[in-house]
Amino acid sequence: MRILFVHQNTPGQYKHLVRHFAADPAHQVAFIGKTRRELPGVRMALYRPTREPGEATHPYIRMFEGQVLHGQGAVRAGLALQKAGFTPDVICAHPGWGEALFLKDLFPAARLLLYCEFFYRADGSDVGFDPERPVTLETRCRIRTKNTALLTGLDAMDWGVSPTEWQRRQHPDAFRPRISVIHDGVDTAHCRPDPAATVTLPDGRSLSREDEVVTYVARNLEPYRGFPTFMRAAAELLLRRPRLHILVVGGDEVSYGAPPEGGGTWREAMWRETMLDAAGAPRQEAARLHVLGKLPYEDYLSVLRVSRAHIYLTFPFVLSWSMLEAMACGAVIVGSDTPPVAEVIEDGVNGLLTDFFDPMALADRVETALDDPDLRATLSAAARRTAVERYDLATVCLPAQIRLLEDVQAARPPVHDLPPGSRPLRTLHRGTE
Repeated sequence: MRILFVHQNTPGQYKHLVRHFAADPAHQVAFIGKTRRELPGVRMALYRPTREPGEATHPYIRMFEGQVLHGQGAVRAGLALQKAGFTPDVICAHPGWGEALFLKDLFPAARLLLYCEFFYRADGSDVGFDPERPVTLETRCRIRTKNTALLTGLDAMDWGVSPTEWQRRQHPDAFRPRISVIHDGVDTAHCRPDPAATVTLPDGRSLSREDEVVTYVARNLEPYRGFPTFMRAAAELLLRRPRLHILVVGGDEVSYGAPPEGGGTWREAMWRETMLDAAGAPRQEAARLHVLGKLPYEDYLSVLRVSRAHIYLTFPFVLSWSMLEAMACGAVIVGSDTPPVAEVIEDGVNGLLTDFFDPMALADRVETALDDPDLRATLSAAARRTAVERYDLATVCLPAQIRLLEDVQAARPPVHDLPPGSRPLRTLHRGTE
């Protein structure tokens, strides 16, 4: 089989699929992307958009213009592969940046399998979830046009795959029957509990599972991942529990949403609000809140392994890999009662759920875990079991991904049952519960 993978951030969600098929000489594998990575056995074709979207372009369609430019770049890279003798049987592409827009025009005989990560909506999703940011008519119009490239890709695809059922359900009714639900997968053999794990703090102190440690992880510290609620709860927890240490992992950029008004970072804004006294000096308990920034992967896993309670909050949006990796490491999740989280976590069974916007309720739920070792042990074991049984890379997700790709290439209707033990979805949107 000849397989073409397309993702601007090489290899993106295709890391394990690329490795699997490239290792088998029966297959030819090529990759189109903007970033060069060494992928053994893979023919690389890089591209760059010829320009940025025009300043005079209408704001509603500036994003689409950028996607068209990415699509043209991907086609040029595809033409180079074609001239070198490579014509794919199946194309796996992420449509979000526009790279999939014209691939079926270049390779009409190829089967197109899209990674359907997210479809934008003005209701029932991330937009409008925060009551402080109401949805206006302007927002609705912008969101509708934001889906232009996604709709074009959905119309062209032969099949799609979403990592969670909630993400699949964001897509229009007409396309949903052609979208399977298969998560990217977690390496639970590597992400596993380690009773001997330790974390060395910048000041040289070391924390282990013998210490009372609460953790919070996000790619970037921002409202989409509940950082303001977390910081307010952290301030309360540090006051209540003089032996508690809180470890924070994440960067200061903005992945989703907007920076705080007045400039600076969300970390700085929330530190000023929660960790400084009236005179602007650090509160005494601030010394036990350790912001570690972005860490190497093994150091990040050590943070998860020493955690007694791991806080994971998110808007109704894409579910982070970090929550499942924390579960695989045996961390007790205290998560937001929002659809992506509630699809995985059953309150009191394999984790604890709380209101996204209520820091005092979050602090109470964290204390529930900290004060009850037996409950912690039960939730930890159940969290690990959920990660292994439903999201393990080697035994569940990668075999399903391989089977799906082979079915799509052979034009067989794929079987796309939900992962075993999946929880029924509820509509959980602030103001519409």
